[in-house]
Amino acid sequence: MSTSMSAILGLIFLGLANASVFLMFKLWGYPFDKETHKSEAPPALMLLHRLIGYAYAILYVFMMWHMVPRLWNYQVELPPRTVAHLMLGITIGVLILVKVAILRFFRHFEESMPYIGTCLLICTYLLIGLSVPFTFREAALRTQTSAFSDEGIARTRKLLENAGLPAEAPLDELASKRKLREGQHVLQRKCVICHDLRTILVKPRTPPDWVRLVNRMAIKPMIGEPIHQEEEWTVSAYLIAITPDIQVSVREQRQEQMRSNEAKEAVQIATVAMQAEAATIVGARLPRPYDEVEAKALFEDRCSQCHPITDVEDYPPRSEEETTELITRMIDIGLYLEEEEIELITRYINENYLESE
Repeated sequence: MSTSMSAILGLIFLGLANASVFLMFKLWGYPFDKETHKSEAPPALMLLHRLIGYAYAILYVFMMWHMVPRLWNYQVELPPRTVAHLMLGITIGVLILVKVAILRFFRHFEESMPYIGTCLLICTYLLIGLSVPFTFREAALRTQTSAFSDEGIARTRKLLENAGLPAEAPLDELASKRKLREGQHVLQRKCVICHDLRTILVKPRTPPDWVRLVNRMAIKPMIGEPIHQEEEWTVSAYLIAITPDIQVSVREQRQEQMRSNEAKEAVQIATVAMQAEAATIVGARLPRPYDEVEAKALFEDRCSQCHPITDVEDYPPRSEEETTELITRMIDIGLYLEEEEIELITRYINENYLESE
């Protein structure tokens, strides 16, 4: 079952859960005889609710029938999102069994059905929320990649000539949308048995390097299905095709790291400049005039983005070096500051929060 079909079925599953639960809320609003376990709700609505429940249970079994076997062809250690997805699926199955058991054998617990139905709805929302958005994001990224464009296919065809593939490899066929899709599926279905995709796509490689890497992985002992020779060719072609996208991603990460390093250097430069200026004026702790109101507003605006301002009041820095370390640490976790802002905030903290010796 394809990822797009899984997403469609997931949305239908969520729709059935909403229809079942909110219809149940309506039905429980009618008078109910506890002795005979009979409701005065319209029979047509009760039948509709029962049919929706059957459809929900059948669709659950169908999706589990297709998804659970895929776990055996995945990594030995499952990622956290997959574990959460699996636990929610099991929880929904248990709640369905409990609900059926109450309706068939333990009618004296029937008053708990609204709570069980609500739990089912919550678990269904969590289950679909963990899977469907990522599926749509993957589909969007797939359409944005240049690998499947005419220009990308032509580029891939040219690169395959010097990639070191065997002479019998059909280069024209490998550089086609159909074969590139097959290579993508091999990567997602077989390569993840032993590797996380983030480790595979961590850096761009040359075409011969991709071919050698795939061949080296294919000849190793595997837990799941082996990678056949034609699959080696298709996944190598796909990796060669997406290398420009990997290069863009790596370039963006490098630029982000450079910005972070520049910000940290700016903190150090600002601190050194302040210390040098302070040393030239005896008895002047902060010689440079600055607008304290502006500095306070900047400090409260920037520093409150990640934590309450009271954190600085409760745990103030004990030295100017600790102030520098504090701001550097905030930049490391994502706070962006201009050089002038770093200097203002540093001076404001040192003047107003620095613990006295």
